[in-house]
Amino acid sequence: MKKVLVDLTIREVEQLNATCVLLLMTAENPLPAVLPGQFAELRIDGTPTVMLRRPISIHSFSPEKNEIGFLVQLVGDGTRWLGNLKAGDKVNTLLPLGNGFTLPTDKNANLLLVGGGVGSAPLYYLAEELKRGGYNFTLLIGARSAKDLYRRDAYEALGRVEYTTEDGTLGQKGYVTNHTVLGEKFTQIYTCGPKPMMLSVAKYARENNIPCEVSLENKMACGLGACLCCVEDTKEGHKCVCTDGPVFSIDELKW
Repeated sequence: MKKVLVDLTIREVEQLNATCVLLLMTAENPLPAVLPGQFAELRIDGTPTVMLRRPISIHSFSPEKNEIGFLVQLVGDGTRWLGNLKAGDKVNTLLPLGNGFTLPTDKNANLLLVGGGVGSAPLYYLAEELKRGGYNFTLLIGARSAKDLYRRDAYEALGRVEYTTEDGTLGQKGYVTNHTVLGEKFTQIYTCGPKPMMLSVAKYARENNIPCEVSLENKMACGLGACLCCVEDTKEGHKCVCTDGPVFSIDELKW
């Protein structure tokens, strides 16, 4: 898939909560095709403490608007710099990177998308594509509390959404793997979030013989497979998450 280095222009910045912003960006020329699950490397300018680009998953993509969205959690100098951008600012970006989720060939498949915290970000674009394709799917999103959930209206506009919160302030209390929706029959699972959550989802998928794809969030630097800092030990040896992933079938992983 074609990769481009492009100066994206901020069209809109939406503060979602105290630690999360949504950046909607556009470009002068048509953006390349993007698959759900892929990511981009954003250059951080104007700060002496950040030397490397920041890998951010692609939250939304609209070829019609020539617009791409990134949901950014403000955790360090680099992401805080991104969070302080204003409409009209430019960000040098390399995209799209990595491999995306695999859409099922069976239109009658019953799909489950499981996200935890900011890990739900790439599942939004996946849900958009599934809705466009006429698939039946359920989104299951977990967080510590209701205030840690974001864009609920946008997710719910795409289809059925179920929630868990650890403190019980929204949806069922507990973790995603305790939700009663898992008593239903699903034919494919997609998940992204904290590794302990994904391990639990993978265990559930194996126990129920359900194909499952996970989007790993290993620390990355180059995004091109050169620095080897994001390597994951798989059944076929060590693989770079940035190029061989970030999406893997659980059958490939030593989980």
